[in-house]
Amino acid sequence: MPLRAFAIDDEPLALRVIEEHARQVPFLELVGTTIDPIAGLLRVQQGDVDVVLLDIQMATLTGLQFLQLLRGQCAVILTTAYPQYALDGYDYAVADYLLKPISFDRFLRAVQRVHAQATRPVLPVPGAPAGTASPPDGPPCLFVKTEHRLVKVNHIDIWYIEGGKDYATVVTSTEKILTLSSLGKLAEALPQPQFLRVHKSYIVALDKITAVERQRIYTGKVIIPIGDTYRVEFARVVGGG
Repeated sequence: MPLRAFAIDDEPLALRVIEEHARQVPFLELVGTTIDPIAGLLRVQQGDVDVVLLDIQMATLTGLQFLQLLRGQCAVILTTAYPQYALDGYDYAVADYLLKPISFDRFLRAVQRVHAQATRPVLPVPGAPAGTASPPDGPPCLFVKTEHRLVKVNHIDIWYIEGGKDYATVVTSTEKILTLSSLGKLAEALPQPQFLRVHKSYIVALDKITAVERQRIYTGKVIIPIGDTYRVEFARVVGGG
């Protein structure tokens, strides 16, 4: 199966570079391009795009605003001339971050990474990779990878997840499980809005929240901050707006 890509950039020259690179990648199908990010969002939301190549600095809708609206529907590779936005992009678990001018070899590595993730085989439980959903006859759960084994964690037992650089700690009703999965990968595997990312370092189970005060969430005796990037979405989900 080809990797279906869509490119969005308000600079036509930048789109032409992407088109030229895409023609040289046999497993990549560029299904469309646009200079209009709103039209691009509507196109991607149709659900037949695997990866978006997305500029950040656009007039009508910035790339970061686009990511908020996209809500993880497909993989995203950011393309920009501004390296200072890299950390903001990774808050949304983007697949890669390409700096303009984009060389072909760097473009190829980015799309290869997304293609590898999209075509990675799903192993049967209990040998499933971290983040695999539960079997149909069992409770909703994850299988998370620790240093020596895969650990089954039922969704209902999770209070919150705290992320580090290359790992995450799943905090349950009875234990803390140090996993080798990133927070971004766990966020993709968990159902929304049952679990909501509220900070670059935290995912929270909404049913375990006991109170919210200003920019702080109380879950049991633990206080978790709400990051600036996540305030609007948290308010929308919790407030029902």
